[in-house]
Amino acid sequence: MGRIGRGWPKTGPAVEVLVDHRGALCPTRATEPTPVARARHELYAALDLGTNNCRLLIARPTGDGLQVVDSFSRIVRLGENLSTTGRLGQAAIDRTFAALAVCRDKIAARGVTQSRLIATEACRAAENGPEFLERVRQRTGLDVEIVDRGTEASLAAEGCAALADEAAEGVVLFDIGGGSSEIVWLDRDRSPDGSGQVRDRIRAWTSLPLGVVSLADRFGGVDVSADSFGAMVAHVELALAPFAAEVRAQHRCGQFHLLGTSGTVTTVAGVFLGLGRYDRRRIDGLWMSRADVDEAIGRLRAMPFTARVAHGCIGPDRADLVLGGCAILEALRRTFPSERLRIADRGLREGILIQMMCRDGVWPQRAGRVG
Repeated sequence: MGRIGRGWPKTGPAVEVLVDHRGALCPTRATEPTPVARARHELYAALDLGTNNCRLLIARPTGDGLQVVDSFSRIVRLGENLSTTGRLGQAAIDRTFAALAVCRDKIAARGVTQSRLIATEACRAAENGPEFLERVRQRTGLDVEIVDRGTEASLAAEGCAALADEAAEGVVLFDIGGGSSEIVWLDRDRSPDGSGQVRDRIRAWTSLPLGVVSLADRFGGVDVSADSFGAMVAHVELALAPFAAEVRAQHRCGQFHLLGTSGTVTTVAGVFLGLGRYDRRRIDGLWMSRADVDEAIGRLRAMPFTARVAHGCIGPDRADLVLGGCAILEALRRTFPSERLRIADRGLREGILIQMMCRDGVWPQRAGRVG
């Protein structure tokens, strides 16, 4: 008699199925699946409520990473005018409630069993941030937690680390958000079998209270002159200086590259490739040289606002924010000069999913596939 497999009914215990020498099926005793076995068949959800976007990702673990089952992304501009008022505005709250209702329905419809829902800079900084999330809990049933900046940086690193060049001594990983930008100095994986924990590779990190929405609020984003763009770059460079000094003092390294995640870098990549509409398959993992990035930013800066609105990789919701993001990217490139930038269309949500799957013992040690 030889083993041919294991059946997993939707309810009840697993049934081990055997076959005899004539090919007849011979069911044996029922066995309860282990917690790890059950987790492999469960759906996980990660929600990232940021200053600009509300994003949801639902996925299941696979043998070499995770498989996305459903996703949702909507620009809500929760942090609109936050830098001047200190509070979340009612119009922004209404937009966000509508997006979160969609997320709630997707989570319920898919039968998600494991989830983590986080809010970042807008809810951290707003006077009425905790009050807003309590209203979210009451109206939608979603329990969204405000995470600190260290957690946000760690999650971004977890989500993107698989794209780091294994031959590099280190990586400057950055996530340009709506209200804050996280920068992480990530060491190479020095474990003997290549299965080191990402958190153990973080040598230094910072979180700047600067993002595409806050820069647009301060400097404008519709008509951005050369002087205005230069002022944004200088503003970010000044904020970066203390972290840059720390990295240079403690982690001198010539073999490093930049690794960026955010709408800014994926837009830069899409413009560089000349895409008429966004295509994640061509963006995630793309390598760009210094000259490639210079060319793409130059093309973006030369576009009038109407052209940015009409561009398939930008659109009306982000047309007034993308140049602020380019200014942050330019400041990072000047502060940490590198000949190579790798683009990641993954980040916080993937980091959340990976951490939950690691906790449940269903994340492969050297997994890297997201799709």
